[in-house]
Amino acid sequence: MKETYRCWAEIDRSALRHNANVVRDRIGSAEMLAVVKANAYGHGLVGVAQTLANDAQLFGVANLDEALALREVVPHPIVILGPPTPEERPLIAERGFIPTISSYGEAEAFNRLGPTVINFKIDTGMGRMGVVENEALDVFKRIAALPNIEVHSISTHMPVSNEDAEYTRDQLVRFRRIVEQIRAEFPASYKAHVLQSAGILAFHPQTFDLVRAGIVLYGISPISEFQKLLKPVMTWKTRISLIRDIPKGRSISYGRTFTTPRKTRIATLSAGYADGYPWHLSNRGAAALVRGQRCALIGRVTMDLMMIDVTGVEGAQVGDDVVLMGRDGNEDISCSELAEKAGTIPWEIVTRIGTRVRRVYL
Repeated sequence: MKETYRCWAEIDRSALRHNANVVRDRIGSAEMLAVVKANAYGHGLVGVAQTLANDAQLFGVANLDEALALREVVPHPIVILGPPTPEERPLIAERGFIPTISSYGEAEAFNRLGPTVINFKIDTGMGRMGVVENEALDVFKRIAALPNIEVHSISTHMPVSNEDAEYTRDQLVRFRRIVEQIRAEFPASYKAHVLQSAGILAFHPQTFDLVRAGIVLYGISPISEFQKLLKPVMTWKTRISLIRDIPKGRSISYGRTFTTPRKTRIATLSAGYADGYPWHLSNRGAAALVRGQRCALIGRVTMDLMMIDVTGVEGAQVGDDVVLMGRDGNEDISCSELAEKAGTIPWEIVTRIGTRVRRVYL
C-alpha cells in the first residue's frame, strides 16, 4: 500500500543544492558554513545535512544536542553557534565540537578541560553574544595565552543587514579593523566570518574567510529583491479529511468569528496549530491551494484541524492534497506571504513546523 500522510513537508534536494550554488557563486573561494540549527530551519537536520555534505565545509548548530545528532550524519567540523552551558562544556571538548566563546571566563573553563578549538565572538552591535568590541583585543590576548585553547575563527553578527545598509557597512569596517589588529599582534591561521544570509546576498564583496549560510539555503530570501535567485525548498501539504455543505448563516470554528455569507462548501483539513500552522493566520486573509486554486481559510485554526472554503473548486473531494505553503499549478503561497499575514517572520514559520509533520525528501 502506498504510504500516505495527514500532513507533510516535501523537501526538494535539487532546490537545496541550487541555493548552495547561489551562495558559492557569491563568495568565491571562501568556505561555507551551512547552518542547520532548529532541525535545519524545519527542513529536517539529517536529510539536509546529507544533501549538503559535498557543498559545505562546516556546519553550524545552536547547541550540543544538535551537534551530537549532526555528528551521526557528517564528519565535517561543527560550530556550536549558541553559548554552551557549563554542564555541556566537558562533552563539547571531548567530542571536538567548536564552541562559540564570548568571554575569557568561558575560554578558561574549556582550557581546564583539555584541548579545545573555539570560535571567538565579538559584539559589534548585535548585543546578544560576544566580547564588546573595544575590549576584544585585550580579551583575545588573554585567551591566546591559554595553553589548551586554539582559535579556529573570529566572528561577529549583523543585526540589520536586511534593513540598514549604512549601519551594516560601518559594522563591517569596524569588524575588519579589529580582525586586522588581532592578526597583527597574534599571527595565526584562524578564519574570520561575519556574513549570514542577508550579508551573503547584499554584502558579498566583504566575504572574509567563510560565511554562515542559513535561511538562504532553504530558498527564502531575507531581502525581497534577491528572492528571484533562490528556489524554495519546502512544499508544505495536508489533505482534505472532510467536506460538508453548510447553509448560509452558520458559524465556523471556535469563537464563532466567521459566519457563512451563503451556502458554502467547507473542507476540513488535517492540519492545525499543533503541526505548526500559525493560529494567528485565523481571519487574516490566508489561503490554501486545492487543485491549483486559492481557497480562503475561514474561522479560527484549531489544534489539529482547519477549515477552507472550496465552494469554487470543481471536483474537490476527501483525500485531495492541499498546499499550505508552496506552489500548485500557477498559484503559489510563499513562506513570506504566510509570515506577513501572521504578523511574524519567515524564520518562525518554517522552524515552528512540528515533528508530527513528516519530512519527505524528493
